[in-house]
Amino acid sequence: MNFSRRRNGGAQDDVNPYWISFSDLMSALLLVFILAVVVLVLQLIEKQNELSAQQDDFSSQQTAFTAQIGTLQEAELARAAILQEIDQELQAQGIRVRVSENNTVLSIPSALLGFDSASSDLKPEYQGVAQTIGSVISSVITEGDRLKYLDTVFVEGHTDNLPFDGLDGTGNWGLSTFRAISLWTYWEDNLTGEGSLDQLVNPGGRPLFSVSGYAETRPSSEAQITNEERALNRRVDIRFTIVRPSSDDLLEIQENFQADSD
Repeated sequence: MNFSRRRNGGAQDDVNPYWISFSDLMSALLLVFILAVVVLVLQLIEKQNELSAQQDDFSSQQTAFTAQIGTLQEAELARAAILQEIDQELQAQGIRVRVSENNTVLSIPSALLGFDSASSDLKPEYQGVAQTIGSVISSVITEGDRLKYLDTVFVEGHTDNLPFDGLDGTGNWGLSTFRAISLWTYWEDNLTGEGSLDQLVNPGGRPLFSVSGYAETRPSSEAQITNEERALNRRVDIRFTIVRPSSDDLLEIQENFQADSD
């Protein structure tokens, strides 16, 4: 009897510690596994939130970029409409000018303005044509909200490639510049009231019109052998430039897209 009790007690002492240790180990492993799963889930949630924020930023940048492109396209369409309408109205009044293929420049042949050779004086008998051209330009560009698309309108003088030594030694540079100045001065003095060009400003509040001369450096016709070919280059161009995104705007868009792609 006593021997039997000692056997049963010894067997119980040999078995229980092992299973208790194994159970504790499995419980610890299960706890570690649960903690690892919790950490992984938290990391996944955090990563998802980061991706969602990046996607929102990308969508915002994409919207801003799309808006910039849309505004630029509207400006280009508005400029094309301006040039075509000016051309049509002048042709209806018997004044033939030229519009560039990309709808950016209105060219007025010097013959329409009556400039004599080596002269920048606008003859009185041609001032009516100059008045009509200026009035049509004024009425077309101020129609509706078109001014918001225009940055600068350049009145540019151009000559042919024949050498010229007059005008105090300034040559063709001076001749082209003074012809552009003559036309602009006439508009400034004679287009008044609502048709005044010198009072117009761009969206930045700066004067819309500017005057410059290019001599023979920007020929309309590269061939200048005949008088007809040289006559194409004796002109005053009215160049319309539109408001575009600034270099800082474009750089910011580029940096944002590069950051998003990384």
